[in-house]
Amino acid sequence: MPKPATPLDLLLLPDWLVPVEPAGVVLKDHGLGIRDGQIVFIGPRAEAERLVASETRELPGCLLSPGLINAHGHAAMTLLRGLADDLPLMTWLEEHIWPAEGRWVDEDFVRDGTDLAIAEQIKGGITCFADMYFFPKIASERVHNSGIRAQIAVPLLDFPIPGARSTEEALHLAIELFGDLRHHPRITVAMGPHAPYTVSDENLEKIRVIAEELDAPIHMHLHETAFEVEQSLATRGERPLARIARLGLLGPRLQAVHMTQVSDEDLALLVESNTSVVHCPESNLKLASGFCPVERLWQAGVNVAVGTDGAASNNDLDLLGETRTAALLAKAVAGSAAALDAHRALRMATLNGARALGLDALTGSLESGKAADLVAFDLSGLAQQPIYDPVSQLIYASGRDCVKHVWVAGKQLLDERRLTRMDEQALHATACAWGQRIAERRE
Repeated sequence: MPKPATPLDLLLLPDWLVPVEPAGVVLKDHGLGIRDGQIVFIGPRAEAERLVASETRELPGCLLSPGLINAHGHAAMTLLRGLADDLPLMTWLEEHIWPAEGRWVDEDFVRDGTDLAIAEQIKGGITCFADMYFFPKIASERVHNSGIRAQIAVPLLDFPIPGARSTEEALHLAIELFGDLRHHPRITVAMGPHAPYTVSDENLEKIRVIAEELDAPIHMHLHETAFEVEQSLATRGERPLARIARLGLLGPRLQAVHMTQVSDEDLALLVESNTSVVHCPESNLKLASGFCPVERLWQAGVNVAVGTDGAASNNDLDLLGETRTAALLAKAVAGSAAALDAHRALRMATLNGARALGLDALTGSLESGKAADLVAFDLSGLAQQPIYDPVSQLIYASGRDCVKHVWVAGKQLLDERRLTRMDEQALHATACAWGQRIAERRE
């Protein structure tokens, strides 16, 4: 890689650099240079040390990788963390979560809950997240202020929701928000039909037309449970994915979240349409929703990303932990210890996530010309020693407490494990105040 013609803004010198693309590569004693928010240099340390940089950061004991991408969640639901645990999905939703949302969700709730989620995600090495929740304009404002990158999916259902009295109003809000943020450097807007069982054919067709006209992504819960599939077969005579295909929504713009139930016909539809799947293993495990066959999908050529889902059903937004669970679960489901190895697991949490969100030309790997969305993991701890393969140690022997530094578009959002743009003490106090109010009204 040629030397930059002008000084770098920042030169990082980690012990290991994992670009993710090309796959399986670990660069030892290399440097990475940033200018104007982009990666402009990756090369051997000896060459890097000859470059002029406004700032040089030594990162001893650290693995530098692309920032993690949380490809599915409901950010503001951090304020409902632990509210209703150990319940089946529909009981959890219909008897606890939906009533709580009806009582509490307003612009203040979304503002404070989204801030809490963003802070937790940054501290866990996440540089980009996909969000689907009410009052999406408020969520986008919090993303803008925080410096993180995000895809904001506007929730679309057949019935009134907080912030939208009808599907037509929600569609109007989606179109308006898409236009407002079309040129934002860190925020994209997606259509967010909630699930096949909450959106009619008529409204799904409207969403398809609008998404095609805007070239907007579509983010949707699909095949989350066996019951969802059985209900669709009983009432419609077809599986939900077949219905979505019939309505023309399958394709590269669709992000199919969960997919715990995958038949041979489903797999063929996913492959033929180039639809991405977003795997949420811990939420699926906790709600006993089923197991996404990740290795089977991967070997068939389906792009599989990973998401945390909301903190109300996880109960954290720890994508590194989620990725470890995904790797272990994939082996058990496939009956093969070789399934979803550590390097592929990291790829699922970075470049595959970027590809699912349509952002792979911008982020997801460490390549010259891409945005400097980076995380430095400290692998110097006792629990990571000795280190034979740093990526294996990251996935199988490390927790999110090893996240030391985070940059998004070259701006440092976490420095020595401290948030640079958010007040952690104030966030803690606000979250506790919400918890007290909600708990008091439940008693």
